[in-house]
Amino acid sequence: MRRKDKELPILENLRIIDAGAEGKAIARHDNRVVFIPFAAPGDLVDAQVTLRKSTFMEARIIKIHEKSDVRIEPACRHYGLCGGCRWQHLDYKAQTAYKQKQVTDALTRIGHLELPEISQIAGAPATYYYRNKLEYTFSNRKWLTGGPNNIDPDDRNMNALGYHLPGMFDRVFDVEDCMLQPEPSNQMRLWMRDFAIENELTFWNVKTWQGLLRNFVIRTSNSGDLMVIVIFGEDNPVSIQMVMENLTQRFPAITSAMWVVNTKRNDVFADLDIHLYKGEPYIREKMEDLTFRVGPVSFFQTNARQALTLYKYAREFAALTGEELVYDLYTGTGTIANFVARRCHRVVGIEYVESAVRDARVNSSINRIENTDFVAGDMAKTLDEKFVLKHGRPQVVITDPPRAGMHPDVIKRIIEMSPRRVVYISCNPATQARDLALMADHYSINRVQPVDMFPQTHHVENVVLLVRKA
Repeated sequence: MRRKDKELPILENLRIIDAGAEGKAIARHDNRVVFIPFAAPGDLVDAQVTLRKSTFMEARIIKIHEKSDVRIEPACRHYGLCGGCRWQHLDYKAQTAYKQKQVTDALTRIGHLELPEISQIAGAPATYYYRNKLEYTFSNRKWLTGGPNNIDPDDRNMNALGYHLPGMFDRVFDVEDCMLQPEPSNQMRLWMRDFAIENELTFWNVKTWQGLLRNFVIRTSNSGDLMVIVIFGEDNPVSIQMVMENLTQRFPAITSAMWVVNTKRNDVFADLDIHLYKGEPYIREKMEDLTFRVGPVSFFQTNARQALTLYKYAREFAALTGEELVYDLYTGTGTIANFVARRCHRVVGIEYVESAVRDARVNSSINRIENTDFVAGDMAKTLDEKFVLKHGRPQVVITDPPRAGMHPDVIKRIIEMSPRRVVYISCNPATQARDLALMADHYSINRVQPVDMFPQTHHVENVVLLVRKA
C-alpha cells in the first residue's frame, strides 16, 4: 500500500444505499455522503477514503463483506480499468430501475415539477455490442496492468491501441476485447495494433506530439456498411499508403476507408482534410423506410436501434395530423426532422454546425423529402422574431439540445412562439429539469418517457411532452 493511502481513513462496514451521479454509488458516514465507484446498492463494504470535503467524501472499495442481491459478475475483462460501462456489476433490471429513479429525482428535486405518472423506461434489446461508433487512441505510453514489475519500461513493449484511463490524458490501456461494438471491430483494432508493431511504426507520444499513428475510428451501421478512419500524426505518404492498403486488403468488408493527418495539439479532426482511400465517403443507417447518410464527422445516435425507439416516442408525442409547422431545434443532421416530415406540413430545422446542416439537406434529398428547411446558426441568436416572421409560427417544437440544455434565450423564444406542444428530448435529466421549470408557468407536463440508450452505464435519455396551458 502506498504511503499516501496509509494516511487516508478506512470506513468499515459501510452500507451502500443508492446509485448516484456519474455512475457512483452512495453511502453515508458521519452525516456525510460518500460516493463510491463500482459499488452496488445493498453492498456492505470497507472503503478507503480518496477525497474529503466538508459535505461529502469519495472512496474506493477495498473489501466486500456482503454482496448486494443486484450485484452480478461483470462480463468485460477490462471492467474497473476502463472508464466506460461502469454499471456492469449491476443486473440489467436494476440498471433500468436506477435510471428511472434518476429521471424522477431530477424532475422532482431539481425542477420541483408537477408530473403525471412516469412511463416505464424503454429498456434496450441488446445490452452489449450496441454501439455503432468507437474511437481508439494509439500511445507509446501503455498503462502496465500485469507482468513482473522489475522490468524497466524501456525494455517493455509500451505501445498500445485502446482507451485513455479515466483522468489520465497521457496513458492508454491496451484493449484486448471491447464488448460495445460488433465484429469486425475487435478484429480490426487488434490487427491494426499488431501490424503497426510488426512493421515498427511509431505510436503517438502525447508528451512530444510525435508519432505516425494517432487515432483509429470504427463506424458500423445497421445496413451492413463499415467505415474506418485512420488519423495519422505525421504526413508520411509512404507509410500512410502502406497502412491503408494493408488494412483494406485484410478487411474487404470495409465500405468506406478514410485517413487524416492531424499534427495539432488536440484530437479533433473535423476541421481537417479527410481523404477517401476506398469506397464511399459515408455509411448508411436505416430507420423504418428512411436512409441516412453518415459521414466521417456526422453525428448519429450511437445506439441506432434504441434511437428508433426514442424517435418513435418523439413523433408520437408530437401528435402530428399533417397540418403542422414543426420546428426541430438542435437538428444535427436532420434525423428527427426527416423522421417526422411525412406526418406534418413542414419542418424547419436549426443547427449550429454548418456541415451537419449540409448532411441534413442531403438526407432529405435521398429520401425524397421536400417539406424540410434547414438553417445553420447559433440557436440563441438565430431563433429570433425575424426568423419566426420568415418561417412561420410553429404549432409543434421538438428540441434535442446538448447535455448543457437550452440557452435561456431559446426557452424565452419558445414561450413567445407559444406552440401547442413541445417535445423535449434530453440526455441529461438534470438540465432538462432546470429548463422545464422555466417553462412551468406556460406549459404542463403531459407525458414522461425515459429510454435506455446506453446499457452498462448510468446515462439515460428522457422524452417529455409539454402541452400549452389554456
